Amino acid sequence: MYRRAGHMIDTHAHLTALDDPDGAVARAREAGVTRILTVGTDVGDCRNALALAEKHAGVFAILGIHPHEAARATDRDLAELRELLAHPKAVAVGETGLDWFRDYAPRDAQRRLFAAQLELAAELRKPIVIHTRDAEEDTLAMLEPFEGTVVLHCFSSPDLLPTALEREWYVSFAGNVTYKNAHDLRHAATQVRLDLLLTETDCPYLAPEPLRGQSNEPAYVVHTLHRLARVQNYDLEPFEVAINTNANECFHL
Repeated sequence: MYRRAGHMIDTHAHLTALDDPDGAVARAREAGVTRILTVGTDVGDCRNALALAEKHAGVFAILGIHPHEAARATDRDLAELRELLAHPKAVAVGETGLDWFRDYAPRDAQRRLFAAQLELAAELRKPIVIHTRDAEEDTLAMLEPFEGTVVLHCFSSPDLLPTALEREWYVSFAGNVTYKNAHDLRHAATQVRLDLLLTETDCPYLAPEPLRGQSNEPAYVVHTLHRLARVQNYDLEPFEVAINTNANECFHL
């Protein structure tokens, strides 16, 4: 594994989905990944994410209700989410958006939930972290009036790139950008300004090459960072510093 001096950050991890989140945090530190943003996907998961953020100095929380949960989400859930987002280690709203690929929840329910979380992000002046699959046009339509900070999480939709670049949204790449056949994603990465790039694991999913097929964890973000530095034609150390700076700016760390 590539190891760096300790300035790396995983901007999107599901620590609560790991068998041993505390061990994963320790292994990340050994690999030079000193900060992790862990994501809650429903209200209970958000509470658990905050508990991990309180336990570990370098862990922060992104709190939201995933579109897959839209059929079950209630007004009470949204009210509790607003309260949880007041925590000083809650740095963003999400992940939220639209998923027409899995369609685990009715589309109207997904739209309502997305709209509610966009309102929350605007009200609380926090970044919003977007999940979108096979719903690019509808996602863009709902984001059109939003004036806050946007993060396109686990970027895999090159069709979104022109709008993202125009509106100066952050574009976050996960381990799938390292896959041998991910030529379109790597080409997209060449088009993103350095100051708008972020790296993530989306663990336990999408372990990068050469760990593909294993359970992913924050330490492995180093592989994604290394590949993106090559794609952008930067030396690794200044690229690492740039990504760290971007995360600071985006999430007010």
